[in-house]
Amino acid sequence: MKIKATIERIPGGMMVVPLLLAATINTLAPDLLRIGNFTQALFVDGASTLIALFLLFTGAQINLRNVGVSLGKGATLLVTKWFAGAVIGLIAFMMMGDNGLFLGLAPIAIIAAMTNSNGGLYVALVGQYGDKTDRAAYSLLALNDGPFLTMIALSIFGAMGFVEGMFSFTSFISVLLPIVVGMVLGNLDEDLRNFFSTGSSVLIPFFAFALGMGIDFSSIIEGGLGGIILGLLTVFFTGTVGYFVFKAMKWNPIVGAAEGSTAGNAVATPAAIAAASPAFAANVELATVQVAAAVVTTAILLPIYIGFLVKRLEKKGVNVPDDYVVQDNKN
Repeated sequence: MKIKATIERIPGGMMVVPLLLAATINTLAPDLLRIGNFTQALFVDGASTLIALFLLFTGAQINLRNVGVSLGKGATLLVTKWFAGAVIGLIAFMMMGDNGLFLGLAPIAIIAAMTNSNGGLYVALVGQYGDKTDRAAYSLLALNDGPFLTMIALSIFGAMGFVEGMFSFTSFISVLLPIVVGMVLGNLDEDLRNFFSTGSSVLIPFFAFALGMGIDFSSIIEGGLGGIILGLLTVFFTGTVGYFVFKAMKWNPIVGAAEGSTAGNAVATPAAIAAASPAFAANVELATVQVAAAVVTTAILLPIYIGFLVKRLEKKGVNVPDDYVVQDNKN
């Protein structure tokens, strides 16, 4: 059977197929693989560990001469994602009705969903379509986890004052450390760099499956049309803005588009902000389900959109990622 070849015919198939398969299992039979021990550890609870190992392997491939490139890409992704989401959020606040909604969407849900991104999905996509500097850029993207950047947007809008304690430096270091360890090992020993070089691609379908086990399709129904629209906005607006920003920088535009998602932990952001400012309490429940629907919508739609963009580039004679790989990484 040509399982691998069949999966690879699907755009982003090595990530999309395992993710959707797991999401289907989690929706229809959530306890099927939650039976403890090694089965649950690998197929349900293993996403964080597998991604951490992926980042270590990626770090080992980074030549110290290219660290600045990775940081530049990470900072660009972070600022672009935040700015794009904040602009739509500001428009929503300016045009919302007496019920505090804009086209049925809670403005706080818009900002929470569109300024936050799914790190696991980003890693999976750039693992297939990016180079090592793109993967290492993830070290800075930890800054958009949780409500921190949403709070900054709201404070800039004058909706509320800045609230301390929304960003954990320890959490940021915990994301960065596996990359640093891998980078040190790879630069100290060329044999270790070569040994780790094939590990990244092998891990992608496994952590994609584990990520899928955290997705429940019923969230789309619960969040309603508003949640789906929010997901569409996140993919097509923030993803497209990232695409063109990276293209303008002469970097791989697919990597810029790979930030067009919403992370699962963004679901908790409306409640966290409402706790800090009671002014947002009225729509916190609606905002929560809309963000949850956006999480699922972006997880399904973004890989498909990325596949479309890759095919579009290929028709123009551009090969992704080969035409964008940093030269020092080929050595």
